Amino acid sequence: MAAGPETKVQVSEGDQGFQPYVPDVERLPELTLSAVVLGTLLGIVFGASSLYLFLKVGMTVSASIPVAVLSITIFRGLSRAFGIRRATILENNVVQTAGSAGESIAFSVGATMPALMLLGYAMDPLRVMMVSVLGGLLGILMMVPLRRAFIVNQHKTLPYPEGTACAKILIAGEKGGSSAQTVFAGFGLAFVYQFLMEAMRLWNKEPAKAITGIQGYDKAVVACEASPALLGVGYIIGPRTAAVMVGGGLLASLVLVPAIAYFGQGLQEPLAPATMLISKMGTGDIIRNYVRYIGAGAVAAGGIISMCRALPLIFGSITGGLRAMRGGAGGQGSGRTHKDMPFAIVVLGSLGLIAAITATDLIPTSTPGRVAGGLMILAFGFLFVTVSSRVCGEIGSSSNPISGMTIATLLLTCLIFVVLGWIGPEYRVAALSIAGVVCIASSNGGTTSQDLKTGYLVGATPWKQQVAILAGALISAAIIGLTLLQLNKLSEVVTTKPEHLPKVAAPVIELTETETGTDGKTYKVWRVGKALDGVEPGIYRVDPETGIAAERIDPGIGGSILYRDDDPEQKNKIVKYNPPQPALFATIIDGILTGKLPWALVLLGAGLAVVMQLCGVSALAFAVGVYLPLSTTFPIFLGGLIRAIVDKLKKLSAEESDSSPAVLFASGLIAGGSMAGVLLAMLQADFAKKIKEKLDLSDLLTKQFATVEPWHELLVPALIAFGVLIVSLLFVGLTQKAHVDTSEKNETAVPAS
Repeated sequence: MAAGPETKVQVSEGDQGFQPYVPDVERLPELTLSAVVLGTLLGIVFGASSLYLFLKVGMTVSASIPVAVLSITIFRGLSRAFGIRRATILENNVVQTAGSAGESIAFSVGATMPALMLLGYAMDPLRVMMVSVLGGLLGILMMVPLRRAFIVNQHKTLPYPEGTACAKILIAGEKGGSSAQTVFAGFGLAFVYQFLMEAMRLWNKEPAKAITGIQGYDKAVVACEASPALLGVGYIIGPRTAAVMVGGGLLASLVLVPAIAYFGQGLQEPLAPATMLISKMGTGDIIRNYVRYIGAGAVAAGGIISMCRALPLIFGSITGGLRAMRGGAGGQGSGRTHKDMPFAIVVLGSLGLIAAITATDLIPTSTPGRVAGGLMILAFGFLFVTVSSRVCGEIGSSSNPISGMTIATLLLTCLIFVVLGWIGPEYRVAALSIAGVVCIASSNGGTTSQDLKTGYLVGATPWKQQVAILAGALISAAIIGLTLLQLNKLSEVVTTKPEHLPKVAAPVIELTETETGTDGKTYKVWRVGKALDGVEPGIYRVDPETGIAAERIDPGIGGSILYRDDDPEQKNKIVKYNPPQPALFATIIDGILTGKLPWALVLLGAGLAVVMQLCGVSALAFAVGVYLPLSTTFPIFLGGLIRAIVDKLKKLSAEESDSSPAVLFASGLIAGGSMAGVLLAMLQADFAKKIKEKLDLSDLLTKQFATVEPWHELLVPALIAFGVLIVSLLFVGLTQKAHVDTSEKNETAVPAS
């Protein structure tokens, strides 16, 4: 029932006049066992799928919205099948909250831990598990005191696009009627679109056009990822932020890349940090060797600027928490929707996790090094959890530059180590472990903020959401760590072929590990992280007397040997995983601790961020655009442009625009695209190889139409298909009217955010 006129709920200044979908005084089942179990199971599935997808292509898809849709569908199906009570909107919210942790942890674990092997170390199971679990829990706890600062006090200025979209989906599922139809129409269209594009390969998923005929500009490429999810995100975040982001992407692709190509084409020697001539580089090589460092510096500077601007709100939130801990009322309202997890638990839990980090071999150094590492995790963790939470509020989780924050953490950590004279081999592992924990904490902090925004809009109880995501993170982190190790093991190749073995002897006197080979003999273990003269990266088992390599272990992640020795005809190609982030992180650690990092590029990026902030443009949104590929930011810009056209032609106010059917349709696009992306990742597995081959129609279309290039790489089919999506979103925005539900349950509408 709705709150009566005499009911008074204490609110902060930032949310006066706000009424969530479920009023504060209403009590509904929320943190139930069925909701937590379903959310955790979905988190495991989405986490494992996201990890596989990341290892294949270096990216993941958001899980909150797909989990919310699944929750509504599963609970509704169970209710109809067994006649049990239908799940409440708050239970569905708990499911998506618990299930969202898996995807954010998967990205961070996959991005950081494989770098251990690239540095020449073993990917130790205990280390992987500890980084996953400790980082996941720490990010959630650090986000709790920021909830009031970002979610409550700035609910009108920080849209949290995925969180808002998720809330609208939950509410649409609760209401039914045309609101639900609009969401699920977008969901169905995006799902079918993604399936036709990726599974059947009927068109190119990333159409691109190189600029030719102009000296230097032949390296410039304009690209657009034909993604329904990114189009929907752009519509939700709006034209201003979308334009700033694509501005950063245009600077990187059409200014920085051509400039580097133009000025470097006459160089006769490689320009560090690259090892090849600029004149021989492709667009991707220039981006990886130069522009990515500029983007990382910009993201780091933009994050620090954002942190400084948010300090008053952050301090106010922490002060309020302290007052609440002492029993005062200044920190929180007295109603159900204002109660966070007790501040004492947050503080003690965070300190306990830091103590566990410093007391173990996670940071494999002396006691001063462990203490310093723990303090760095505490400082950098809170810094980047804050930054991540605000980035998610401004531009959404899909564009959250966690890689950039991890790079910044590595830069700062390694710089501190160099200043202190800590440059031994163990400090490389320490730096990566610190960055891994901070990376996972930042990613999970951003995800938690999106979940709490969803809960704020639907009227959830904050502390129950926080408990749910802690449970989901704990279990998902453990499973994801094991999944990473298993995927690496399954694609590992052990070879004795002479062409894969080095011709030089190993420095046996420096080797301490021993291992039993496939022939039962005992060998010394020689780990080579970076290519040496005549020695490829990998793990070698060498004769303890002569140092001659007898076997080579080529890992599944970062490896290069595609066929096993018992497959001489090379019929069964081994799936190898080579995401770009681990290689980049390993390069940064090795570069700084050996004094070879291109600081000029990093500082150039930082300067760009400062200039944009002084010009009144969001430095962080712009920096994200510089760091991300133009193909990612361009569809986001198109979504924002469509919203600008709809608002202009229909003369919508900000509140009307935020609650329009097109926003619901865009939310469905995000849900459908994300869900299809996760499910289609399964087709990359070996067991689905035959299914994938049967679904792929690109070869048939190529033969049928006798095209010069493969059908799925053509430009025109992709433009037509993506144009259908654009026209559909525009049509809904211009023609559909808002559904007015006069039932008592829906008197409290979701406000503009």
